[in-house]
Amino acid sequence: MDRPNILLIFADQWRGDFLGNLGHKVRTPFLDQLAGEGMSYTSAYSATPSCIPARASLLTGMSGSSCNRLGYMDGVPWKYPVTMQGCLRDAGYLTINVGKTHYYPRRAGLGFEINRLYDPQNWLDGEQSDYHAWLFEQTGGKIKDTADVIDNNGFCYIPWTHDTCLHPTEWTAATAIEELKKADDGRPFFMQIGFHRPHPPLDPPPAYYDMYRDVDFGEAPVGDWEPEEYRRAASGNAPMIGTKNEEDRQTAIRAYCALITHIDHQIGKLLYYLQRHEHTKNTIIIFTSDHGDLLGDHGTWRKIFPYEGSSKIPLIIRTPDTAINTVNTTSGYRRVETPVTHMDIMPTVLKAAGVLVPDNVEGTDIMGPLYGRKIEGREFIHGEHASSLIGVQFVTDGRYKYCYDTVHGREQLFNLQEDPRELRNLAGLKEYEAEHAFWKRKLIDILSARPGDGLVRDGELVTGVELPSIRKELLDGIDPDEIHINARKGIEKYFGADFFKMTEK
Repeated sequence: MDRPNILLIFADQWRGDFLGNLGHKVRTPFLDQLAGEGMSYTSAYSATPSCIPARASLLTGMSGSSCNRLGYMDGVPWKYPVTMQGCLRDAGYLTINVGKTHYYPRRAGLGFEINRLYDPQNWLDGEQSDYHAWLFEQTGGKIKDTADVIDNNGFCYIPWTHDTCLHPTEWTAATAIEELKKADDGRPFFMQIGFHRPHPPLDPPPAYYDMYRDVDFGEAPVGDWEPEEYRRAASGNAPMIGTKNEEDRQTAIRAYCALITHIDHQIGKLLYYLQRHEHTKNTIIIFTSDHGDLLGDHGTWRKIFPYEGSSKIPLIIRTPDTAINTVNTTSGYRRVETPVTHMDIMPTVLKAAGVLVPDNVEGTDIMGPLYGRKIEGREFIHGEHASSLIGVQFVTDGRYKYCYDTVHGREQLFNLQEDPRELRNLAGLKEYEAEHAFWKRKLIDILSARPGDGLVRDGELVTGVELPSIRKELLDGIDPDEIHINARKGIEKYFGADFFKMTEK
């Protein structure tokens, strides 16, 4: 068989449980079709659950620790010599990005030959992304991207009242199809499509919000373990912790679902194009996201937390040959529960393309279940995120999850099979002593191999440790003038005010 094309659809802040085929109230008919023709990975996790470190892991096939990004920090140059799209380009693939990458500098391709960029963070360098330049040209500057003028992390519903074809979600899909039309040049293509939504702002066209106007999404899960500050009323429109009134929470979820269905319909357009054109029929399709959105679960919002709403992500893979196989399951969908994460996508893609996987890649090929084979060498995943709010460390096999907060010393153990909403903390209960000790030891063993982080002392986890969002190693060889002023402040916080004086040439 000829080398396949590869289409990676990468949404931003899409929860792992928000898919129709998983029984959720959200409507995703085209992704349900994709799941019916392929394989759903129902224990897929973001091992560094915020935008930038998750994308670095996807790009490099390495853990957040290995690629030196443990948290969110804008404005630090992305200088990775070995990347997923770079390997494919060097092997003869046409490499295309359409939509969001979140790299810095924003125009960095890191192996993409064609880069049609959507990025609302124009404040970083003042330069318009391709979408924003196009929108200005189409409307004479009269219509602005909501994400360009409103806080990107807020949870109020702001309906998109303009022509829907001007919405960034539709521009992303239309531009992808435009590039697919031009891709028939005798080379296979790798295309990454980065939808910014359903990441806030919550600005779906009203017709999509109307689909959910009367839907009740039920009460937010409230665990027996939540600290007092999580249960206080949230202030502002873009909280990380705290509760909102029920009407506002329901409205936010409705608008979030509306954005999801809007994206799903654009994916439907892409699928229809692929099946109708000879040069695109032989295409592997992967759908996933960088992390989820807590949407008020446990009095938490947005991302970074280890809980399912934040760390669990959707992942569907469909290959041309498995798409024509008859699905023989009770639900009509094939699912695999082996835990997987972003660093697995690079080796999976490279092996499918017949490209040698670089030695530094830490992920594993996860294509096997589509052909009746197990995923080898993966029993659990380790996740983490650096933040002053909560020091996130967790390990999970999709059945149990152990969480440790390095800042406050809090421990949690959840039985995800019996308690998927993480309502009951089993840590400290006598009947779960063995499971608690087993998973805690797994985490200790991992962190003991990183003595410089100071997370383990005398074989036990340490409390009161806040890791930096990036490691010093990431800054080796980078001119301090290339680092954005906001990032400089974060770097100086952890490494000292004289850090840049010491690193300047």
